[in-house]
Amino acid sequence: MAKQSIFGRISTLMKANINSMLDSAEDPQKMLDQLVRDFTNNIADAESAIAETIGNLRLLERDNQEDVQAAADWGNKAIAASRKGDELRTADKFDNLATLALQRQISEENEARAIAPSIEAQTEVVDKLKDGLNGMKQKLDQLKSKRAELLARAKTAEAQNKVHDAVKSIDVMDPTSDLGRFEDKIRRQEALAAGKAE
Repeated sequence: MAKQSIFGRISTLMKANINSMLDSAEDPQKMLDQLVRDFTNNIADAESAIAETIGNLRLLERDNQEDVQAAADWGNKAIAASRKGDELRTADKFDNLATLALQRQISEENEARAIAPSIEAQTEVVDKLKDGLNGMKQKLDQLKSKRAELLARAKTAEAQNKVHDAVKSIDVMDPTSDLGRFEDKIRRQEALAAGKAE
């Protein structure tokens, strides 16, 4: 899996507005559960990518260290050959060995220098991935801590809608107007009874 695509997904999820997603969700509980799953899965992917990248970086660093060590060894061999030539006064043979050793030293140093930009680039990628991963973990912690609050908000909104609908239906069939007519009817009967009594 490409490190860039994982880093892109990390950035996208970091920018996600959890509240607006939940507000527009038909089932906030399912949306929250899906968000937790997405974050958890992407964190696992990011951790794998980081582990792979760090592994590659360590290989590059090891290769670089081997090149640096080999350059130092060849440098020491060149010095030893030159000294030996001076001691034995057979300079030609040892001068050739020293020259060969110096050429190998230069070659190893060049290889070490060639690897350095790759090590720097890989280190930068690792740092960015780690930052993105830490941001995702914070976002996941935030999501988990807000989960109960967000579900309560969703349930409250649902209850308010039900109350509003119930109030609306009461307004359509207002029982107080029926009570008023019934009370008026009783008052007429009471007046009729009082009239008969007189």
